Amino acid sequence: MQIALVAAPWGMSVDQVLGAALEAERLGFPTFYLGDHFFVGPQIDSYDPYLLFTLMARETSSIRFGPGVTPVGFRPPWELGRWAAQLDVLSGQRFVMGLGVGWGAEEHRAYGVPYGSLGERFDRLDEYIQVMKLMWSEGAATFTGRYYQLDGANSLPKPAAGRPPILIGGGGERRTLRLVAKYADEWNAQALTPDGFRRKLGVLEDHCQAVGRNPSTIRRSMLSVGPIGATQAEVDDATRSMMEMFPQPAGTTAAEYRERVKSNGAIVGGADEILDSLGRLSEAGLDEVLLLYAPGIAEFLAADVLPRAAAL
Repeated sequence: MQIALVAAPWGMSVDQVLGAALEAERLGFPTFYLGDHFFVGPQIDSYDPYLLFTLMARETSSIRFGPGVTPVGFRPPWELGRWAAQLDVLSGQRFVMGLGVGWGAEEHRAYGVPYGSLGERFDRLDEYIQVMKLMWSEGAATFTGRYYQLDGANSLPKPAAGRPPILIGGGGERRTLRLVAKYADEWNAQALTPDGFRRKLGVLEDHCQAVGRNPSTIRRSMLSVGPIGATQAEVDDATRSMMEMFPQPAGTTAAEYRERVKSNGAIVGGADEILDSLGRLSEAGLDEVLLLYAPGIAEFLAADVLPRAAAL
């Protein structure tokens, strides 16, 4: 079982984000993701993740990195397709193109970004991936879709064949997992219990069978946004921070919040609890868990969790 880190860069300086990526690389984490939102909660200082990815491509040397995940409406596919290819070239083939349909209606509205119905966003994502894959292929690309068009676009430089890998985030059984089966190199689920993950994986396998694909060719990861820490005090601090980021009903206690997110599949607690959760998820077929970065968390996980998780 591998452990990746994902940073919510809102309120972090450029130096703090780059320092976190370098720390993750130094400590042996395989992957470092950045959230891609205009804002989550209050609108505060927030550097665009693709600006930060350019710095990471040059300043890091071995760690994989990418968005976890970019909503389909934020940037047109021809623009993001060029960025992704060039980031992969700049980094020596370490960029992961994470994509999703998006969920923050408020941030879309604030910036005048069309949100559309859920069905429309899925239709856009399907065309979006087709456009990007054509741009990454040899020669000029032409595409005529409902939402996106290309007419002889030869985006250069090209990435290496089969790159960058596409990660699709989400757990919708009818549309998301079907798109994963058609296009994705990696599926990133959202906080599932082991039983819930097994069921979703079964649905993905059915979609793979329908399109003639071997499901073992798809890497499986899961994002967990749960309070963790080396001590109970650190877990309590993380709980308070998350309850501020994701406001709860009045009167909700820290213990009630932890129990709620844990019952929904989030990993919660100290080293032993984390390893117990990782073990059960590994048995269910998961390859990698994404845990939320915070100061001190990387050191704690590297010392107390990573070595034991590698054996799961």
